[in-house]
Amino acid sequence: MNSPNSPRASASTGLLIILLCAMGAGPLFNYGISVSSALIIEQLGITAGQLGLIVTVVFAAAAVSSIWLGNLADKISARSQMLIIFVGTAVALVVAAFAHSYWLLLVAAVLAGPAQAISNPTTNRVIIRAVPAHKRTGWIGVKQSGVQASQLFSGLFFPAVALALGWTGAALGGALVSIALWLISLKYVPAPTRSAQRESAPQPEPPEVTVDTGQMSAVSTKDKMPAVVYYFAVIAMFSGMGMQATNVYLPLFAVQELNFSLVLGGVAAAVSGVIGVVSRLAWSRRMQAGAQPSKLLMLINAGALLGVLAFLGAASWQAPALLWTGAALHGITVLGANVVINAGLLQIVPGNKIGAASGLNSMGMYAGFALGPLIMGLLQDVTQSFTVGWIFVGVSYVLCGVVTVLLYRRTRAKGNP
Repeated sequence: MNSPNSPRASASTGLLIILLCAMGAGPLFNYGISVSSALIIEQLGITAGQLGLIVTVVFAAAAVSSIWLGNLADKISARSQMLIIFVGTAVALVVAAFAHSYWLLLVAAVLAGPAQAISNPTTNRVIIRAVPAHKRTGWIGVKQSGVQASQLFSGLFFPAVALALGWTGAALGGALVSIALWLISLKYVPAPTRSAQRESAPQPEPPEVTVDTGQMSAVSTKDKMPAVVYYFAVIAMFSGMGMQATNVYLPLFAVQELNFSLVLGGVAAAVSGVIGVVSRLAWSRRMQAGAQPSKLLMLINAGALLGVLAFLGAASWQAPALLWTGAALHGITVLGANVVINAGLLQIVPGNKIGAASGLNSMGMYAGFALGPLIMGLLQDVTQSFTVGWIFVGVSYVLCGVVTVLLYRRTRAKGNP
C-alpha cells in the first residue's frame, strides 16, 4: 500500500489540474492586454510599439528574476510558490484595472513578471517529487497546456467583459479568477509541514545513471549543469521571440489589417489556444514514446515558418482564411516547443537541480518573450505595417532551427541514437 506522501498517492487528478492552472495564471495579464489591445490603445492613446513594451516589461521582469526564483523553488514550499503565482497575478491585474496612465500599466507589468517566472520551476519541481517517473512526461504535456488554456480563456473572456464593463471590469474579473484558483490549490498542494517531513527524511545518495532518452543521458547530482540545458535555453529564447510576438500582435493584426471586430480578434487568439492545448498533449506523447527532442523541435520550427508565410499571405491578399490557417499552425507547432524542452529537462537533470535548470531555461524563454513583442511593435510603429514584423518572426524561427540542428549534431556526435 502506498503511503499518503508517496509519489503515486500524491499524483492526484486535482493536483494535475492545479499545475495546469498554475501555468495558465501568470499569462492572464499579458493575454488580457493582447486580446484587449485595440481597446487599450484607444483608451490610453498609445501606439502598437508602446503596447508591445508593456509585454516586454513583463517578460524582462520574468527573465531577470528567473534564475533566483528557480533556485528559490528548490528551497521553499510548493504552497508558498503557488501564493507567488496566483496572488502575484491577481495583484498585477488589480493594478492594471485601475491604470489610467500608461506608466501604471508598466508597473503592473513588472509585478506580473515574477508570477510567470516561477511557474515552470514550481510545476516541474512538484512533478518530479509527486509523480512516478513513467508518468512525468504526460504530466508535463498537460500542465504546459495550461498556458494555451489561459490563451483560450483570455481570448473569450477579456474582450467580451471589456465591451460590457470596460477594461477595469475585465481585469478585476481576471484577478478574481486567479484568487479563486489559489484558494482551490490549498486543497491539493501539500502543506508545508508534510513537504518538510519528506525533505527531512534521509535520502540515499543517487548513483550516476544513464536514462535512455533518445539523445541524452542524466547526470549525477555532483556534476555541473549539462550542456544540453544551455542549448535548450537558447532554443527557448529564439522560439519564444516569435511565439510571443505572434501571441501579442495576432489580435491587433486581425483587427487592423483584416478589419476583424475586437471579439473576433480575440477568437483568433483563442483558436490558437485551443489547438495549442491539443498539440502540447500530442507533443508530450511523442516524447513519452521516446522521440528525440531535437528532431521534434526541427519539425516544430518548420511548421512555424509555414504559419508565418500564412500571415504574410493574409495581409497581402486580404485573405481571412490564411489568418485562420496561420493561427492554427501557430497552435500546432511553436506553442508545443516548451513541452518538448521541459520534458527533455526532466530526463537529463537530477531532481535536486530541476528548479535551477528550469530557472535557467525560463530566463532564456522570457528573454525571447521580452524581445519579440518589443521588436515587432517597434517595426509596426516605423513601417505602419505588420509585414516586416512577420519577417522578423520568421527570422527568429530560422535562428531557432539553426541552434536545434547544432544540438542534434552534438548529440549524434556523442554516439546517441
